[in-house]
Amino acid sequence: MQKQRSGFTLIELLVVIAIIAVLIALLLPAVQSAREAARRAQCVNNLKQIGLAAHNYVSANNVLPMQTTYPAGATQSWGWSYGWPLQLAPNLEQGSIFNNFNFSAGMFGNQGGYTVQHGNDTLISIQLTVLICPSDGTRKKPQDPWGVTNYVGNVGGPGQISLFTGPIVSGPTWAYSPGESNCGPIGIESIRDGTSNTGMFSERLVGLWNVDPATVLRNSYDYKRVVFNTTSSTVPAGLNSGQAGAQAFVQACQNLPCTTPSNKTYVNGCYWLAGYPLHTVVNGYLHAGPPNGPSCNNASGGSFSSVSWVFFVGPTGSAPPTSNHPGGVNVCFADGSVKFIKDSVGLQPWWALGTRSNGEVVSSDAY
Repeated sequence: MQKQRSGFTLIELLVVIAIIAVLIALLLPAVQSAREAARRAQCVNNLKQIGLAAHNYVSANNVLPMQTTYPAGATQSWGWSYGWPLQLAPNLEQGSIFNNFNFSAGMFGNQGGYTVQHGNDTLISIQLTVLICPSDGTRKKPQDPWGVTNYVGNVGGPGQISLFTGPIVSGPTWAYSPGESNCGPIGIESIRDGTSNTGMFSERLVGLWNVDPATVLRNSYDYKRVVFNTTSSTVPAGLNSGQAGAQAFVQACQNLPCTTPSNKTYVNGCYWLAGYPLHTVVNGYLHAGPPNGPSCNNASGGSFSSVSWVFFVGPTGSAPPTSNHPGGVNVCFADGSVKFIKDSVGLQPWWALGTRSNGEVVSSDAY
C-alpha cells in the first residue's frame, strides 16, 4: 500500500500567501489611519492648550498676545522681537524659559545681525513639545539648532481688503501705516464677529533644512513647506484693491505653473521664539489662500513687496495654514474651541473666519 504524504501542495501554499497578502493590504491602511487619528488628536490637544494659554494671558493682561512685540525698545528696534509663544510660555508650563529670557539683549542681539545672539541663544534652541504637530513628519530643524513652531497666529486677511484684521497682530510701526488702526494689542472685546467665528491659531508645516529653493517646485511634494513668488506684477492685487484684487492674487498664487521654483525653503516656523512684524510665515498665518494652498509673496503689494520682506510673505501675500492631516487643517478659534477646516472651504467663509470685526455672519455648515 502506497503511503500518503502529508504537507501542503504548491497550490495550497500559494493560496495561503495570497490570503495573507490580501489581509495585509486590508489592514495596513487601517493601521495607518489609526496612527494618523492619534497624531491628529495630539495636534488638537496642542492647539487647545495654546488656546487656553491665550485666555489665561487675557485674564492677566486684558489683551491677547501679539504676533511680535516690536517695537519693544531700543535693543529690539531693528525689527526682530519675541513672539506670541514666549508671551504664552508661563501659561504653557514653561515659566522658567520666560523668566530666563534676557530682554535687554533682544532676539538676535541689538546690532541688526542674524548671527549675533547675545544672551538668548540657548533659549531659542529649546524645542517645546507643545509647539510640534506629530503629523509634520520632519525631524530636521530648518535653522538648526533653533527650535521651531508648527503653530501660528492669525494675522488676518486678505490684505487687499484690509490689513491686520486677525486677533494675533503686532503693534503699530512705521511699516504699518496703511493698516495701523487695526494693529494690536487686541482685547476680546474687539472680536465683534464673535469668538466662535474668528480663527486665532492654526498649524503649518515647518520649512526645510539646507535645501536649494530652485529644487522645490510648485508640483513638488514639499510645496507646502516653502514660499513662492507670484510671477507677474500686473495682477491688481496690491493695497486697497478690495475683493477683486484678493481673488486675483489668490488665483495667481493657486495657479502658479507646476515648474515654478520656490523662493525660500527654510522660513516657515523657523524660530519658535522670534517674530518680525512683516515676516508672516515665521509665526503667523493669513486668511487669503485656502488651507493647504501654497504660500506666496505678492509682487504687486506696493511697499510690502520690497526685497527685505518678500522672502517671508508680507500682509498682502498668502500664507495659509498647512498640515499633513488628510483633507484640511485644525484651527483654534478665539473661544478656545478647535475645529477641522476642510481644504474645500469657500474663499468667502474662509476670509470671514479670518477677520475679527468685519461683521460677517458665517454658518457652521459653510466650513
